[in-house]
Amino acid sequence: MATKNKELEIFTFDQIKDEFIGEIGTERRVQYEQELQLEVMGEMIRKVRLERNLTQEELGRLIGVQRAQISKLENNTTNVTMETILKVFGALKAKVNFNVEIMNSKIQIA
Repeated sequence: MATKNKELEIFTFDQIKDEFIGEIGTERRVQYEQELQLEVMGEMIRKVRLERNLTQEELGRLIGVQRAQISKLENNTTNVTMETILKVFGALKAKVNFNVEIMNSKIQIA
C-alpha cells in the first residue's frame, strides 16, 4: 500500500481571521477586535489587582463601585466608560496609555 506525502499547508493567524471572521475593516472584524481588546483589558485588571493583593470588593471600594462591577469588568460582561477604566487603573497605581489610529495615521496619547 503506497502512501502519498501530502504537504501540510500553514496559515497565519491573520489569514485565519480574514477567512472566518472577515478582513480588516469589515464590521464583523472590527467588532471582534474590539471585544478582544476589552477581554485583554479585563485580564490586565485582574492580574494587576491580584499582584496588588486586592480583592474585587477592596478595589470596588477604592473607586466607589460594588464588587459585582469589578467582576463584570474583569470578565468583560459590561459596557464600561473611560472614566471607570481610568479610576480602576488609577486605584491600581498603573499607568494608562491609549493609541488611536485614524485613517492610517497613528496618534499616541500618553
